[in-house]
Amino acid sequence: MSPMLPRNADKINPANGKPTTASVTVFHVGPRDKDLCALADILDRTDWTLCPGTHWSLAATDDVPSTEARLQGGGVPIVLCERESAAGSWKDVLESVGKFSEPPVLIVASRTADEYLWAEALNLGAYDVLSKPYYPAEVVRVLSMAWLQWMNRRAPAAALAQAC
Repeated sequence: MSPMLPRNADKINPANGKPTTASVTVFHVGPRDKDLCALADILDRTDWTLCPGTHWSLAATDDVPSTEARLQGGGVPIVLCERESAAGSWKDVLESVGKFSEPPVLIVASRTADEYLWAEALNLGAYDVLSKPYYPAEVVRVLSMAWLQWMNRRAPAAALAQAC
């Protein structure tokens, strides 16, 4: 598993040379394969125009049962989970992270991302489905929107705390 960066790491965005203001970790649950390498490359090389000032990193496990323990500390806004793996399914992960007070958004990844999977995933509470192999523009769009939703979901609680 990759080490997670601090929330406000003093990093320079290589795409635009400007300091980053937020560190976003995507937690991948699934096999360590060429798709995971492609995802890491996309996260590393992208200019996150929808989320300026962000630095994106990847943490990964292929062990579905340990996902809850690894995410327990919080601060991970996005979980990208394979449809099926040897250790379990995306539904197991969704149920597990749904117990958190600030649950991450869950995105399902699949080579067979059909209409049935999209309907099932969205109806059960997943944020979206990404088809594989990963296409950089689609990955950036889905992950950016997922992070923005996660941040906006937290904003009302922060505003209420400041008002009190």
